[in-house]
Amino acid sequence: MSNGIKTSRETFAEHIMGLPVLDTHTHLVGDRLCAADFWEIAHYFWLFREMQAAGYPDDPMELPEETRIAAFLEAYHGTRNTLMNIAFTHIFKDLYGIVIRDAASIREADAAVQKSARSASWAQEVADRMHARRFVVNIPEHAEFQGMKQNAILIPRIDGKIGGWVKEIAASDDPAAAFTRAREKLAELLDKYKDDGCKGIMTTLPGYEASANRKVVIEQGSTKDEILMMLLHEVCAAVEQRGMLLQLFLGVERSWCGTAVPANDPSRILKLSALFETYACTFELVVATELNNLDIVQAAWNFPNVHVGGHWWFNFRASTYRDSMQYRLEALPAIKSSLIVSDARSMEWSYGKIAVIKRLVAEFLWKQIEAGWIDQDTAYPIAEDWLYRSAAKRYGIED
Repeated sequence: MSNGIKTSRETFAEHIMGLPVLDTHTHLVGDRLCAADFWEIAHYFWLFREMQAAGYPDDPMELPEETRIAAFLEAYHGTRNTLMNIAFTHIFKDLYGIVIRDAASIREADAAVQKSARSASWAQEVADRMHARRFVVNIPEHAEFQGMKQNAILIPRIDGKIGGWVKEIAASDDPAAAFTRAREKLAELLDKYKDDGCKGIMTTLPGYEASANRKVVIEQGSTKDEILMMLLHEVCAAVEQRGMLLQLFLGVERSWCGTAVPANDPSRILKLSALFETYACTFELVVATELNNLDIVQAAWNFPNVHVGGHWWFNFRASTYRDSMQYRLEALPAIKSSLIVSDARSMEWSYGKIAVIKRLVAEFLWKQIEAGWIDQDTAYPIAEDWLYRSAAKRYGIED
């Protein structure tokens, strides 16, 4: 952009805010992309968690409206320092011109959201406001985006399949035969996805003790962790054979209690490194834990086929973004790094999170310019890669 002409901090930030975006992980549903009312935005899971910590009730929709509004305002004002609150505030200020202050503003916001929900063009309008060109979904039935210029990019998730196969194999009287059947089902599944035009698949992983550098024969007495790791070898081989990519979402575990929690396992990425070395497919690593932000950069630095993705779940914090951008800037070509994972369940929340991420990118890169580490002509393409081009190249998207 600059062509050697220096700009001000404000102009630089304005340019970053206008860059195209590819949202690499959402829960958007094609026939209901936007929130139906204020409460659907207000009760987005991550904001809701923070509101609960400030005293918001567990079942607010069962309360009379006036009581619910009063409880919301108290918790909202009590969480003004949190990043989710900031994102939520941006949603209403930027998209609707409303500042949440009191009961009247909430009723005004509710009426505005209900009105926008009736507009067939609203989803595309919001996407255009954040310059989001494409969105990724993981469920085939959700990929047809009604009222938008383009459908979603479909990267099907197979963690449910993998978990089921692990249980079947572990419970079988003939684990070896069950493993063979699972491998055949995997091949059929990926053939279908390949024929449907999918560029890759996605899976989460639970905590695992086994490591990929220790291959075993599946037999009676094989542990579930060993079965999981050997299935991952099969997944990687099948993905490589079909020229697809594998997204790995790591760091959220559900085995410790009934609630998903982040687990900072310093060996998590190390245990998978033999997969990166053995198979030539492209890996995209997305993590939910702060300590693993450096680990995935190290993996991408060591293995040309490993790329780093955005921040997932508990990792969506300004502090972790700043640290991970520093790791990535120093070690990786920008084309190997994506930053956008909104995990949004409505187009409005994709907007809110992307607004926050873009602001963080602008602030971070400007500080690097001021410190003399990079110049503006270097900063612009870095931001373009982080926000859009890296993912677009990985997913085979042509402008």
